[in-house]
Amino acid sequence: SQDIAQTDVHQIRGSGETKDSALIVRLADSEREIDAAQALRYRVFYENMGAMPSQEVRTLERDFDAFDPICDHLLIIDRSGGAGSLKVVGTYRLMRAGRAKAALGFYSDSEFDLSPLRNYPGEHLELGRSCVDPDYRSRFVLQLLWKGISDYLIANDISLMFGCASFPGTNLDDMAHALSMLHHNHRASDAWRPVARSDRHVPMNLLGADAVDARRALREIPPLIKGYLRIGGVIRSEEHTS
Repeated sequence: SQDIAQTDVHQIRGSGETKDSALIVRLADSEREIDAAQALRYRVFYENMGAMPSQEVRTLERDFDAFDPICDHLLIIDRSGGAGSLKVVGTYRLMRAGRAKAALGFYSDSEFDLSPLRNYPGEHLELGRSCVDPDYRSRFVLQLLWKGISDYLIANDISLMFGCASFPGTNLDDMAHALSMLHHNHRASDAWRPVARSDRHVPMNLLGADAVDARRALREIPPLIKGYLRIGGVIRSEEHTS
């Protein structure tokens, strides 16, 4: 997979500067850079957000799984430390359909029945494991990540992006307005809409359309999902397979 990453990396270079740092976005081109992305994911997901790591993940202080070796890893790197330093401050994991079919399938297969996506033409890309260092969370950094993704889509002729995105917590009352608004206003087409697997299903149609408080719903929706909605993202159905 590293040979593929090295081949693609020159196609998606982009850069920008802020007052205090010099940031670039590109694909990881070494095991060292992937390791730095996994270390950032560990800090954000487990130390900052409170996810529960496996014993191996806790020991290594790296967020990793079997999908990492077959994915491309988009990085935002702060170059202000000078030559030889490596500070990864943002990352996205990218998996094209061809690689998924040749290996483990998509990560999202464990959560959803993705078979309806076969009805959507063209090459597909799964996005996942997205995070940004808390000290670098700004509109500029998010724009830089999306520039990298946009260039990747063009370079690989991608027609559809998809992936899992989460709400914090498990109390549906705390997100009832958000889930209901997504259900009523942002569902994907019936022709290619994935559905949740029965053991992963959570109802979304909790409130009638007239009962949804739009302002409260927007407060409940995590920033990442808001970002997807702004660029035209849609969601799966609340229905599930039997």
